[in-house]
Amino acid sequence: MGFLSWILFGLIAGILAKWIMPGKDPGGFIVTILIGIAGAFVGGWLGAFIGIGSMGDFSLGSFITAIVGALVLLAGYRMLKKA
Repeated sequence: MGFLSWILFGLIAGILAKWIMPGKDPGGFIVTILIGIAGAFVGGWLGAFIGIGSMGDFSLGSFITAIVGALVLLAGYRMLKKA
């Protein structure tokens, strides 16, 4: 269930990251959601590593790490595409 829950978290985190960081993204909405999924995995792994959440549960800490991971990857993606 951990893998599927992080895909769901990633979808939601990608949508929220786009809402928090509005603007024109290279690649559009679908790419932003895919970045959100990747960010959720990265954020979830780092959160589990430092003890904020875990990869297998639905908790507030896990959700926050998914959103933060999506925001970080989205910001990095925007910076790479501008260069």
